[in-house]
Amino acid sequence: MSQLVECVPNFSEGNNQEVIDAISRAVAQTPGCVLLDVDAGPSTNRTVYTFVGQPKDVVEGALNAARVAFQLIDMRQHKGEHPRMGALDVCPFIPVRGVSMDECVLCAQAFGQRLAEGLGVPVYLYGEAARTASRRTLPAIRAGEYEALPEKLKQAEWVPDFGPSSFVPSWGATVTGARKFLIAFNINLLSTKEQAHRIALNIREQGRGKDKPGRLEKVQGIGWYLDEKNLAQVSTNLLDFEVTALHTVYEETCREAQ
Repeated sequence: MSQLVECVPNFSEGNNQEVIDAISRAVAQTPGCVLLDVDAGPSTNRTVYTFVGQPKDVVEGALNAARVAFQLIDMRQHKGEHPRMGALDVCPFIPVRGVSMDECVLCAQAFGQRLAEGLGVPVYLYGEAARTASRRTLPAIRAGEYEALPEKLKQAEWVPDFGPSSFVPSWGATVTGARKFLIAFNINLLSTKEQAHRIALNIREQGRGKDKPGRLEKVQGIGWYLDEKNLAQVSTNLLDFEVTALHTVYEETCREAQ
């Protein structure tokens, strides 16, 4: 049985179709990689790519995509609803078949090191690849987003796992790691951005901070308004659907929206 790893890089471009397509081609033309999905969001100004392949192949596919993004995306011009800190914001590796989580950690480490060396950009490890507990979750690393990076990179606790501690304005920083399957579940609302975000704060595990945690374990969430759809949305990530099920997120969102 051949090994199969899924890679889901998130790039900070959701409007320029030429850029979106160029990154798609970089993945699709990598030997051994199969591009499964390209999900672009205009309001979030972000595109999520999903592709699979053997471990070495997906690392190459992610690197090829990153090299194209380095030429075409300039974070100094980026605006969007989704939290972000880099042109290639996050790049997780997920075991699918015949591959252990530890092997996906090795994929993330190889990708992170080669990305940092090849492009000269800061890279952080998260999830199962995290080297410290404070870097295990993506929101913890991404706190303050791109705009806070110049000062954040000067702090000893935020020295990158790979690459320089200097700020790269056009790129920002990239987070890579290994994780289980994640379910992205978005619930549309006829409401305002503020109402949607209030609901997200109440249900997500992080809540409003350490003193005011939310109700649903292993759930991340944010509320925003999508101009292209003329509606608000509670956008959630289920980090472990065996801990909190999909229907629970839906039911709690409906209860909050009443």
